[in-house]
Amino acid sequence: MGKIIGIDLGTTNSCVAVVEGGEPLVLPNSEGSRTTPSIVGFTEGDERFVGQQAKRQAIINPERSIYDIKRLIGQKYNSDIVKHYIETLPFNIIAATNGDAWVDVNGQQFSPQEVSAMILKKMKQTAEDYFGEEITEAVITVPAYFNDAQRSATKEAGQIAGLQVRRIINEPTAAALAYGYGKDKESTLVVFDLGGGTFDVSVVVLRGGVFEVIATCGDNQLGGEDFDRAILDFLMEKFKSETGVNVSDDKMALQRLKEAAENAKCELSTLSETNINLPFLAVDESGPRHLSLTLSRSQLNDLVYDLVERLEGPCLKALKDSGLTKSDLDDILLVGGMSRMPIVQEKVREIFGIKPSKGVNPDEVVAVGAAIQSGILGGEVREVILLDVTPLNLGIRVAGDRFSTVIPKNTSIPTRESKVFTTTEDNQDMVSITVMQGDHELASQNKLLGMFNLTGIPPAPAGGPRIEVSFEIDTDGIVSVHAKDLKTQRSQSITVEGTSGLSEEELRRAIQRNA
Repeated sequence: MGKIIGIDLGTTNSCVAVVEGGEPLVLPNSEGSRTTPSIVGFTEGDERFVGQQAKRQAIINPERSIYDIKRLIGQKYNSDIVKHYIETLPFNIIAATNGDAWVDVNGQQFSPQEVSAMILKKMKQTAEDYFGEEITEAVITVPAYFNDAQRSATKEAGQIAGLQVRRIINEPTAAALAYGYGKDKESTLVVFDLGGGTFDVSVVVLRGGVFEVIATCGDNQLGGEDFDRAILDFLMEKFKSETGVNVSDDKMALQRLKEAAENAKCELSTLSETNINLPFLAVDESGPRHLSLTLSRSQLNDLVYDLVERLEGPCLKALKDSGLTKSDLDDILLVGGMSRMPIVQEKVREIFGIKPSKGVNPDEVVAVGAAIQSGILGGEVREVILLDVTPLNLGIRVAGDRFSTVIPKNTSIPTRESKVFTTTEDNQDMVSITVMQGDHELASQNKLLGMFNLTGIPPAPAGGPRIEVSFEIDTDGIVSVHAKDLKTQRSQSITVEGTSGLSEEELRRAIQRNA
């Protein structure tokens, strides 16, 4: 039986690991690095680079350097989220025929799934170089707060990359698995995962080889890229006030500012101040203009204050949903590169009243957990049981745009739940089942997963027919829904996998293009 690899498909960096001789091992890529920038770069001649090489050419080639693609996966072009990225990302984001957000490079259109597949392929190649054999199976991690469309799209990305995705696993759950692997001690911990594009927090109980997630919460639009953007905006404003030059439409200048912002953020995790020097950032009538300034850690803390404050809500919500108090917690596990930032660590300590643990590598721990899960599936790791939860309420739209929950969030998966509904009009012979996912009481404020009709209902007064709607969630968090008229036993069902938007033809074409 071939190896199953574990992949952390990150917004900023990706990482691949495997279990060897019962121990997880992070694999170095062809450049010798254990993590790979999640960037795909294209040349004018359609040559393609992934990782460090793509990152190196991003400044001189911003429109053909695709990053942050994880934030676009499973998103509609006309959503507020995507509108924000159209304004801030240098490459061309377009609307696909089904309304999904895609990217256009050199006149070629790529779905986020296909760009993600290019990164996954690099991870696959890293493992194949290490083992000297073809790798065809993987466990891939996703943010705990990813919805069904985003999970399905991630599975499609794996398929395009030539991988059978054996399991989709939540990133905080993977981190807890890595942390608790081989430990006998019972403990209750919070996994605080602040990465490049997403924030998740999960409460996990470890008992004798059983890893049980009891609550999870998060924010898919909060991560290191937002911190970088806050610094970038400050630098742009500073440059404009000193020189009168606005570089907001200069994509090359913006890419240089972005890189300087990211470097300054990283340096200020260990230094109290850093110098930012960008010669020849712009040219005007008086000649070349340069940016040179000193940024202190306290200035940085002021710039990102609002972002840090946003971390508190999901943390308190997860703790409340778990039914536990701060005094029940044994440890706080910091995951994701952004958790290295001192102000973030201070905030975590303030929220939970515990000094967070620094016992794991925040960049690699998720991939290590994915590898342990792959070891469980491959039979190399025994006596470990993983119990995860669904992150969001699942239900249907009912009269008055109300959202009726069938499976509440934080329910252990896999699971199946049913609820009986009825008609709202006399002699109604059909009902439309609108499947939604989210936490809002109004259906229209939640994520639409799919729709189908149950027809052939016998004539009856409103409120007479009994229609049973059943939801099922598998171990990957993928949803299927079944509706049945209890009188006639007539039924209809939908597996909510097509919500990520790729048709069979688009999927086949992407697989061929990346073969």
